[in-house]
Amino acid sequence: MGDNIYRIGIDLGGTKTEAIVLGQDDCQLHRERRSTPEGNTYQRILVSVLDLIDDAYKKIPVGEGYSVGIGIPGSIDYDTGLVHNANTTCLIGRPFKNDLEDSLGRKIAMENDANCFTLAECRHGAAKGYGLVFGVIMGTGCGGGICINGNVWRGGHGIAGEWGHFSVDPNGAPCYCGNKGCIETKISGSGVESAFFKLYGRRLKMHEIVQNFRNGDPECRETFLMFMDDFGRSLGGLISILDPDAVVLGGGLSNINELYTFGIDKVRQYAFHRQIRTPILKNSLGDSAGVFGAAWIGK
Repeated sequence: MGDNIYRIGIDLGGTKTEAIVLGQDDCQLHRERRSTPEGNTYQRILVSVLDLIDDAYKKIPVGEGYSVGIGIPGSIDYDTGLVHNANTTCLIGRPFKNDLEDSLGRKIAMENDANCFTLAECRHGAAKGYGLVFGVIMGTGCGGGICINGNVWRGGHGIAGEWGHFSVDPNGAPCYCGNKGCIETKISGSGVESAFFKLYGRRLKMHEIVQNFRNGDPECRETFLMFMDDFGRSLGGLISILDPDAVVLGGGLSNINELYTFGIDKVRQYAFHRQIRTPILKNSLGDSAGVFGAAWIGK
């Protein structure tokens, strides 16, 4: 991880962007959260991230070494240096890492946000002490990351863990990646909301669908039960392939309590081994796990 005492981490999300400065022994010196610029405009996001880094830098004693790590909702193509597979679509095809480095005049580290989340939960969170961990982010989108013995596993193309873009329904809803019926279209907040609108012509947010399910609304019940079934099928299949020592859930949807009861029952239904013992854990670092992970990837 390098020898710098100070670490700047940036977690770029679809709705919020967070910055942190960690000092010696991971002491938190600064933290700031802003709304991600609306309109999906590349230049505005670039400027916003640079401003957050500049504000964070001012918290570091003059002359001290520091690193910068950034988690993004996408991946960097090793061959071209361009962003791909990003659900913040304005980043796709852009040299985001190089543009930031040119503006800052220094090298930075950049990693998929699900990898940052998984690293954080393995290092200081719910998955600490487990060997092979699969981390899931279920929020506006749906992503995944893999850590093995506390190290991010990226794969030969840098896409290891891109579980959200495994197509489970060839007749399903179109995904921004170009395929149909990806896991992201099934169990992300935006995916469930879109499916509900298509079925019933009503626009509800995910938290409203969940609450209305709990209150007995029949349309929300049908949608929520399908969400649970899709979650079980998707994660059960993943466990059958990877057989991780633990799975840790993050993102806004990880706060849905039914995932850890009814959802786990559905996972068991669809996993190849009928007596799976894989712990399916709720994150312990909250929605800031990603920003800690971003700080720790810095060189």
